[in-house]
Amino acid sequence: MKKRILSLLLFLTLLLTTPALAAENSTGNFVRAADKTYSSQFSDVSAASAFYNNVAALYEYGLTVGKTDGTFGLNDSVTVSQVVIFAARIRSLYASGDAESGAAAYRTEGMATYEPYLLYLQAQGVLSGELDGTYYQSATRSAVAHVLANTLPSSALPAANDSLVTQAYATGKFISDVTEYTPYYSDILTLYKCGVCVGSDATGTYYPARSITRGALAAMLTRIVDASLRMTPAWNLADAYSAQGTSWGDLIFDSPAYIAAPSTAAEMDQDVAYMLANGSHTLSLTFKGGISEGLITQLMDETLSAAKSYCEQCYNSVSVSYSYSSGSVTLSFGAADCQDSELSTYREYTLSSAIAVHDALWESGRITPSMTEQEKAKVYYDWICQNCSYDYSAGDYSLSHIAYSLFKNKTAVCDGYTGAYNLLLKLEGISCYAQSNDDHIWTVATLDGTDYHIDTTWGDGSGAYTDYTYFAMTAAQSWSYHHW
Repeated sequence: MKKRILSLLLFLTLLLTTPALAAENSTGNFVRAADKTYSSQFSDVSAASAFYNNVAALYEYGLTVGKTDGTFGLNDSVTVSQVVIFAARIRSLYASGDAESGAAAYRTEGMATYEPYLLYLQAQGVLSGELDGTYYQSATRSAVAHVLANTLPSSALPAANDSLVTQAYATGKFISDVTEYTPYYSDILTLYKCGVCVGSDATGTYYPARSITRGALAAMLTRIVDASLRMTPAWNLADAYSAQGTSWGDLIFDSPAYIAAPSTAAEMDQDVAYMLANGSHTLSLTFKGGISEGLITQLMDETLSAAKSYCEQCYNSVSVSYSYSSGSVTLSFGAADCQDSELSTYREYTLSSAIAVHDALWESGRITPSMTEQEKAKVYYDWICQNCSYDYSAGDYSLSHIAYSLFKNKTAVCDGYTGAYNLLLKLEGISCYAQSNDDHIWTVATLDGTDYHIDTTWGDGSGAYTDYTYFAMTAAQSWSYHHW
């Protein structure tokens, strides 16, 4: 009986000390070896080293033994062949629980050190021959991304940061040195989405053409095998989309040229756009052939019409001074029954208020990078209709005719509605202008490449509801409601 008990105890002891069989193709095989605790095995990697945790993990997972001189070589460059070797070890560890068994099956006499690892990765579908001829060259960070992003199947390396990275990249302000023309750009983005990389600075710069150091490579490698080491970029997307700092001149998207003596409505429109782009409210012209009363009337009518097409700028009146002898004409734009000093204050308030609305809608998540221009325009349509009431008491000289009144008093008439709406659209980078007839004005906006008519005035159901009949109308639909 005693011998039987001893035998049973020995059997249980063997069960406890014999390692469990590795699973096939499992992240459960990524286990740090109990007998490989890192304790300054590499003379150049101390607890104070920037990549200490990564190099220690690389050692403990059995993926490196360092260099023959007893260092890890934190600042040494890495060849493509060395990246291949590390990647093959990770894939083999994932597949079988043994970092070397994958390459061992392909090793034959006379092979270069990296070749069996490469053959193994090719057999696993990780690589083909796209890196041929580069194996002894320094690995670019682009090439590293290509190898590492494909080392494990996507199920083993989930894209935990997918939404954040996708939205940030869409702004053009993050990972901005990676474009669709960058070699392996989709693989680079995959590393960000999986938390293997967060870039080299606050905006996630990747430096795809640069070579990589062994320390930086160790960080990427260990984030692949150890989920606890993966990172989430600390990016504030609201800051990326903020319109703070936008000037009135920034809202003129073209680069209009100045024409000293405009002769057509199109040229006068260009001069008005030039004036607005330069933050001015006066336009000086010179007609060397002389001027006439008819020309003055034409200039006032057509430049004022042009200014009203930019009704977000709050100009709806024009005065003129001129000299018959010199042919000089100066047009000064303002708002009806409003002094220049007052209008300057009103414009400043209008722009800052619109910027605040724009930023608040982004910060609240009501507008996101994945939305189409039409979807964004609808959010602003909703905001206008929900935050303004039609001013039935407005006279010809009321402030309700400019966007200021909508933001300040929450009342407006059609040109105030349209000016405020166009201002918000332009802060979003959406091209638009004001279309008018004798008694009404509304928006024409280019949304996702198509022109639509949008009438926020008629869309406002007096606060009770928003009428989408007048949102994103075709020209034919708009014509059926108001001719022009």
